[in-house]
Amino acid sequence: MLERLFKLKDNGTTVRTEIMAGFTTFLTMAYIIFINPKILADAGMPHGSVFVATCLIAALGSLAMGLYANYPIAIAPGMGLNAYFAYVVVLGMGYTWQIALGAVFISGVCFVLVTLFRIREAIVNGIPHSIRIAITVGIGLFLAIISLKSAGIVAASPATFVTLGNLHEPTVILSVIGFFAVAVLSVLRFKGALLIGILGVTALSFFFAGNKLSSFVSLPPSLSPTLFALDIPGALHAGILNVVLVFFLVELFDATGTLMGVARRAGLLKDGKMERLNKALLADSTSILAGSLLGTSSSTAYLESASGVQEGGRTGLVAVTVGVLFLACLFFAPLAGSVPAYATAPALFFVACLMLRDLTELDWEDITEVIPAAVTALLMPFTYSIATGVAFGFISYAGLKLFTGRAKEVNWIVWIIAAVFLFKYAYEGSAG
Repeated sequence: MLERLFKLKDNGTTVRTEIMAGFTTFLTMAYIIFINPKILADAGMPHGSVFVATCLIAALGSLAMGLYANYPIAIAPGMGLNAYFAYVVVLGMGYTWQIALGAVFISGVCFVLVTLFRIREAIVNGIPHSIRIAITVGIGLFLAIISLKSAGIVAASPATFVTLGNLHEPTVILSVIGFFAVAVLSVLRFKGALLIGILGVTALSFFFAGNKLSSFVSLPPSLSPTLFALDIPGALHAGILNVVLVFFLVELFDATGTLMGVARRAGLLKDGKMERLNKALLADSTSILAGSLLGTSSSTAYLESASGVQEGGRTGLVAVTVGVLFLACLFFAPLAGSVPAYATAPALFFVACLMLRDLTELDWEDITEVIPAAVTALLMPFTYSIATGVAFGFISYAGLKLFTGRAKEVNWIVWIIAAVFLFKYAYEGSAG
């Protein structure tokens, strides 16, 4: 049955290799079951329900990817967009988390439609490479300031906005130890370095920071507080087009880039293309819809899947193994609830550091490409808004190309997105 489902022999692999690769992938991405509930709880969502939703959507999405698309790529709520959801849309813009879930649902519908009608390629190819890089880097910078704040390493200052926190606090010291542990373990190629770092700091917090754990395992918390709690009419009436646009663009680029990158590393590309890319994108986009219904921010294909590929994983059996393991995690809610923010902060900061490496792909000799990219990336943390960074990135890109006589280089999609954002800011200014 497994041979028929996953074509193991055709892909030169075995059941044992695939399952071990699945365990490896799971270890490298299991940190999300601790981080995602913490971030969304800051937006007022029930921690226990989000924990269940995170495990369920990671399981369902990975199973869909494995059984439908037959790729060794796991799916779970994405880093970056969960921070955008909580800290920008809810806490920054003042929308309820129910409306934010409605925006995630709408973006998922858009993702499904562009996949079904095969216009994904036109959109992805139409967005400048420099802006795509800048979105990833900007989200990394945004995650960095959030993680440093959670760790207590940076603090508010009336004179300089931010300043150095109290480095003598036990929680700050534990965060620093956690970061170096994650970095060293990653260099030494330990599987699950992020997870080990989170659990290590959590364990130390019971001895040095007064943390407490009531129990280790239990029945899963109730999902009912977030199940079908999304407010789609509210999202439509709230006029948060820019929020939906940011969700959609990041989901689309992240999914496409991750799928192609992992497939390339696994040697699964034929003539530079993925044979079942549309199936993989459908698994990804439908998991976004399902996640918004269950009660979590956008899910996506995980780049950590490359670790399983490195171990020899080549088929969907890897993703199915990951899905089963996430289902087993449902019974560890007390452990997830005891993980403090300063324990997840080191992992977040490490991920943020790695996201900056894409800067090397920029053409630093072309000012019309570099400046919009820099505007995009820098405005995200400094305005505490991913949407603002994306908006000004598109506007500056179109403007620079136009006023330097290079308007023909700009794809029509960029003009549309830039015009939408420009109209939005002009309308808000006149309304104010």
